[in-house]
Amino acid sequence: MAKDNDKAPIIIIKKIKKIDGGHHGGAWKVAYADFVTAMMAFFLLLWLLNTVTDEQKEVISSYFAPTDPRIADSTSGAGGVMGGTTMATEGAMTDERSTITDPNEPTEGVGKNDAEEEVKQIEEMDKKDELAFQQAEEKIRQAIESVPELKELAQNLLIDMTPEGLRIQMVDQEGKPMFELGSAKPLPQAVTLLQLIAKVVQDLPNKISIRGHTDATPYGKDAAYTNWELSSDRANASRRVMLASSLDVARLENVQGKADREPLIPEDPTNAKNRRISIILLKQSLAAAAASKEKRKANQKVNEPQKPEPKKREEGVIYFP
Repeated sequence: MAKDNDKAPIIIIKKIKKIDGGHHGGAWKVAYADFVTAMMAFFLLLWLLNTVTDEQKEVISSYFAPTDPRIADSTSGAGGVMGGTTMATEGAMTDERSTITDPNEPTEGVGKNDAEEEVKQIEEMDKKDELAFQQAEEKIRQAIESVPELKELAQNLLIDMTPEGLRIQMVDQEGKPMFELGSAKPLPQAVTLLQLIAKVVQDLPNKISIRGHTDATPYGKDAAYTNWELSSDRANASRRVMLASSLDVARLENVQGKADREPLIPEDPTNAKNRRISIILLKQSLAAAAASKEKRKANQKVNEPQKPEPKKREEGVIYFP
């Protein structure tokens, strides 16, 4: 049996755990970071409030105001001021987007019937115009054939149909111009043709567009008078002749100068036939379609919700929502 002094000595090891940052630890760093972030956001808010306009402030303020007309009395959806839009026509918060069911929108059947009725009216107008245009073309050709002085001018007159309506073109021929060279003064043969056209179309209800065209031969480099002015002046000169021949001024839709932008002979821009006057009897359906479009725009504008008028704000005062 061993003696007591032969036992192994007992060794006690003490470990000291070191904590950085003293007895507070690192929590103060997190708190300080939160404080700096909050201050930065606060000063950023003050800067934004001083830079935005009064109208922008009003919009932001009205977004959070319970009295905003965009906030309904119903508490469907999430409810409250910040409630979301629901699928119903009522909701706690509405936005600029339309709801699934718009009470102001006509039913599908009514809208479809209106569209079909409009198409029928346009087709009827086009049929009436087509018949009237054929009769007008026949009258012009008969008048030219019946008057010996006008037979020579038959080649100066071109008549065709375009998507806009009946186009009557008075064109130049080599050696047989309609206007004086470089001038807006119509020659006697041009006046005779314009008077004939005015007499034939004066009883029709269609609006009239008069357009002047030139060839691509330019004026001098520094000339103040160009083909744009020349084409416009010739169109206006034609307008004056037709009005003097008892054409109602209310029939005129527009008078335009096209210069050389729409050549009759594109492959030969300097060809004499590019110098011409186009008189277009516009289809009535075009005017009806334009009027219908303007009416729809007006109705849509009336049905749009009115935005609240911005409140007056004093200068130098910061308003919080």
